[in-house]
Amino acid sequence: MSSFDPIVMLPGLGETHFGEALRTGVAILAILVAAAILVRLAHVFVRGILRTLLNRENVEGTARELTAAELKKRQDTIEALAVNVIRFFVVVVATLMMLETAFRLDIGPALAGLGIAGIAVGLGTQYLVRDYLNGALILMENQYAVGDVVRIAGVSGKVEDFTLRRTTLRDQDGTVHTVPNGQVTVASNLTREWARVNEDVRVVYGTDMERATEVVDQVGRDLAADPDWGPRILEAPRVERVSQLGELGVTLKVLGTVRASEQWAVSGELRKRLLAAFVEHGVEMPQPQRVAIAGPSRPRDKGRPRPD
Repeated sequence: MSSFDPIVMLPGLGETHFGEALRTGVAILAILVAAAILVRLAHVFVRGILRTLLNRENVEGTARELTAAELKKRQDTIEALAVNVIRFFVVVVATLMMLETAFRLDIGPALAGLGIAGIAVGLGTQYLVRDYLNGALILMENQYAVGDVVRIAGVSGKVEDFTLRRTTLRDQDGTVHTVPNGQVTVASNLTREWARVNEDVRVVYGTDMERATEVVDQVGRDLAADPDWGPRILEAPRVERVSQLGELGVTLKVLGTVRASEQWAVSGELRKRLLAAFVEHGVEMPQPQRVAIAGPSRPRDKGRPRPD
């Protein structure tokens, strides 16, 4: 009877191992299915939340001037970033749970080690992480986009390229500046919807202020009525006030409203027309006076031979 004991026990052992393997496989499959469902739900919820937030900003916020293609690109970028972050955490947690289920491992030390490794990696890549996070915020808040003229991190220029990690600018000299987004603490957008023509015009003391003001205002009206320049101007430039009484003369503050991207061209045309109008109407602009003082001539030293 004892010779048949191993044979009798083998089926029991086989059934026990098969049952455990089946339960382990089912548990791992359940973890995979749950992870896949979580990632899918992340897509759905992130897309819904982003549509609600971005649609509200598109109507009331700073993204009203963006085209449909730019809005779609912006939404896709933010959605991909959020989903990738969620997917990373889901995959890490699911992997640890499967290891615990399959090999009966205690994932406590693994989680602790993962935390320590994460701290080490975070310390080494903190600037890179800061660049990506700040880039995502710039994109979400629509602080600027490709084609805008901005001033960031001490440099200014036209945005030629923008990614979550860095912004590429080209200044008026043609120099290309690459600015990590983590260094963008203040972003000044010079081409958002509209801009000011802000000029200081000086005239000499004794000038008839009413006449000078009328000349400047007429130049602004003529510029706004010009078929080439009128579409660029939202409010004709005019004299706002006398802003300063200086050593060289009286300063008139000239203000106007133009389309943001046209502010430099309109300002240049306004200055050119003001110079011509002042000459035509006899309005004198101050000029710095230079006085040269010659020292007393020294008598020729006696006894020094005269040059031939």
